[in-house]
This record gives sequence, C-alpha cells and structure tokens, in this order.
Amino acid sequence: MYTPPMFKTDRAASLAFAEARGFGTVCAWNGSRPVASSLPFFLTSADDGTPQALFHVARHNPLASLADGASPWLMAVNGADAYVSPDWYASPDQVPTWLYKAVHLTGTVRPLSGDELGRHLDALSARFEGQLAPKPPWLSSKMTAGRLDAMKKAIVGLVMTVEEVEGSFKLNQHKSDADHVAIAAGLSRQPEAAAQVLANEMRALRPQLFESQTTPLDAKTTSEGAK
Repeated sequence: MYTPPMFKTDRAASLAFAEARGFGTVCAWNGSRPVASSLPFFLTSADDGTPQALFHVARHNPLASLADGASPWLMAVNGADAYVSPDWYASPDQVPTWLYKAVHLTGTVRPLSGDELGRHLDALSARFEGQLAPKPPWLSSKMTAGRLDAMKKAIVGLVMTVEEVEGSFKLNQHKSDADHVAIAAGLSRQPEAAAQVLANEMRALRPQLFESQTTPLDAKTTSEGAK
C-alpha cells in the first residue's frame, strides 16, 4: 500500500478499523494471475498474540486450492470514501481528490480443520448477529444436523496469519484549519452516507474547530427534545 506519512495510521488503529468493518477483498496469486473474492471475516489472535483473520469460501472457489500456508495473500478492507471538489476549499488553486479509509492485511493462509470450521462459523455469525440486538441471535443449532453438515461440506474455512498491517486514512490531515472545516462542510451537504461518515471523521480529528457548530442530527435531536 502506498501511504504518504500524513495519512499513515498505526497498527492498533488499522486492526481496530479492520475488525469493526468485518468485510474485505481477499487476493492471492495462482501462478499466472491474481484471484480475489469479497467476503466477511473476523479477527482473533494466536497464542503468541499474532493477529489472525478467519473467513471461508465456497469449496469450488479457486482461492480454496491456493491456501498452502506458505504463499502470501492480501486482504483489502475499505471503509467510507467520497469525492472532494476543489470548489469546496477555502484556499485557491486546489485539485479534485478522494477521501477514504483503507487497511491492507498481508500474510500466509491455511485451511481450517473440521473442528475449527464449526467454531469459526459460530464465531462469525455471532460477530454480526450481535449488531442486530435486541433481536435474539441466530445460532447454527437452529439448523437440522443434516443441513448444517451439508453446508459445511460446501465451504472451506481459512485463516490468515497477519504478518503485515498497513493503513491509510486520508482525511485531508495536511490541509489548513480553514480548508479542513470547508471540506467537512462540503461533505456534510452531500446525500451519500459515506460522505456524511467522512465529514464526521474530519470533525473528530479537529473537534475544537467545530465546537460552535451544530450538525443536522444534533439540530433534529435538540428540536425534538424541545417539543
């Protein structure tokens, strides 16, 4: 990953972002060309503290046969992204750009054993079912044994031993306070959810610049509370 120093984030923040996102694109090399799939994952760690990313693919996915435990794979985890117009800046002579948050995890990948696969599937569903509370979480025990066994046979569980962590959070950190405020305002006016997310990320970077401002959500909350 090419990351200018002003956008480079540390290892802990990169891993936290990847874990919170839980969805990425895994890429391997088959000897002649890259092979990739987009999939959900979760992070854990080995006994020595080394990060691990666990995921699975369909048994007929070409990636399944490439997990030799020796060749490096790449997992790209992307967050919100949004276009920035030069017209939004307070300063003149600006150019179009794109803001985003992204993390790359690199490491070797091996297949999971049958017992590991079962634990992986339960942990993965628990990871995302937890986001749906107060809905009671779905459990694999709700499936008939035959159906669950058939589904397990149709997939291959995989685990990446994460050897390298790279993160780039491009939020115009190198711009002046005036431009920082102007770009956050420009993003906040856009209808896309990703632009709104990045506007909030920019506010969090330099909160002192926005202390006197009220976001649309804050204004709505205040208005409803006054009724």
